[in-house]
Amino acid sequence: MSKLFSFTRRAMLLAGVVAAVSLAACDKAGTSADPKAPALKFNSVDITGAAYARKLALTDFDGKPRQLSDFKGKVVFVFFGFTQCPDVCPTTMAELAEVRKRLGPDGDRLQGVFVTVDPERDTAEVLKAYLQGMDPSFVGLRGSLAETEAVATEFKVFYQKVPTKSGGYTMDHTAGAFVFDTDGQVRLFSRYGAKVEDLTADIKQLLALAKR
Repeated sequence: MSKLFSFTRRAMLLAGVVAAVSLAACDKAGTSADPKAPALKFNSVDITGAAYARKLALTDFDGKPRQLSDFKGKVVFVFFGFTQCPDVCPTTMAELAEVRKRLGPDGDRLQGVFVTVDPERDTAEVLKAYLQGMDPSFVGLRGSLAETEAVATEFKVFYQKVPTKSGGYTMDHTAGAFVFDTDGQVRLFSRYGAKVEDLTADIKQLLALAKR
């Protein structure tokens, strides 16, 4: 499989996922968790009130069971990927690290969570080295193949193995991320390729809501 074909295939998959998310969220755009609060305008896709992405229970790279409620009080950025990804995954996590820096002191109120869709190769040790090299605050989660499938289904995330000419494999997967507010409610779907300044602005709005 050529790099061009692989990239094109991945782009098509992403486009399909974004279209599906956008359609599901079109009647929620600009809404807020509090109906009395003023309407918000996000750069990301507003999926407030979505009937999915509600549960996330896996083990982190230190062997500790984790769930969304562990991060209550923070805006949480959940991304599904794999450590051997050549482009989408490292770019997304590096950009998230940059967002944390741009938030200044509020950067500590943004939690990056990376869920591997390749638990066979992404051991706890591999995940920890990969993420902490980008930002020591990032948390990596993994589970069995069955647990990974269950979580991906809950989030409506697509992923699959793609054989390579070398006899190994790479992974196709949904390239966007889910953003939760400080109460643990899913609010946004951030498309891959979004500008750092746009994501920063979205997260600032969610952090401001928590101060009201």
